[in-house]
Amino acid sequence: MRRVSVVGSSGTGKTTLARRLAASLGVEYVELDGLFWGPDWSPATADQLRERVRTATAGDAWVVDGNYQSKLGTLVWERADTVVWLDPPRWRAMWQSVTRTARRAATRQELWSGNRETWRGLMFWRGEDSVVWWAWTSYRRTRERYAAAMEGAPATGPAWHRLRTRRDVARFLGAVRDGAAARPSPGPRRNRR
Repeated sequence: MRRVSVVGSSGTGKTTLARRLAASLGVEYVELDGLFWGPDWSPATADQLRERVRTATAGDAWVVDGNYQSKLGTLVWERADTVVWLDPPRWRAMWQSVTRTARRAATRQELWSGNRETWRGLMFWRGEDSVVWWAWTSYRRTRERYAAAMEGAPATGPAWHRLRTRRDVARFLGAVRDGAAARPSPGPRRNRR
């Protein structure tokens, strides 16, 4: 396990897991949101994002945090040896999205390129301008996309780990620390917990 893609719906804990995983493996951490968002929440074009991701993943070992398949396609997965899909229940993803957005707004935490979340992110009725609205409306389609990708993954492709609970995450990180997750396991390359 040297090139890992951590994916999942908004609010599932991708960033927390990806940072911990990169630290445990002693590899570079790459945050796709940081590559996508410019100053004043200006988004990168698909071509810009692809080039930034190619540069960020040029090394032999990394953990990439984020989705962006609509802009990147399989660019990250083509080089990854492992995909970790965080798939908690919707209520947990929503709780984490709300509390994260509120904490960031209250503390004025700087995110990428000087951007900061505001209290408007909690205003569901603002549609796409609301982080909470995005988390709610994208949850199902994101989940369906990764379920299909995992089912259709070729046996020679990256190993998949689907983590549904905090206990799954703790076990996975423990296995990584112990070296068990890095060793090939017999049988199918998909962990379907």
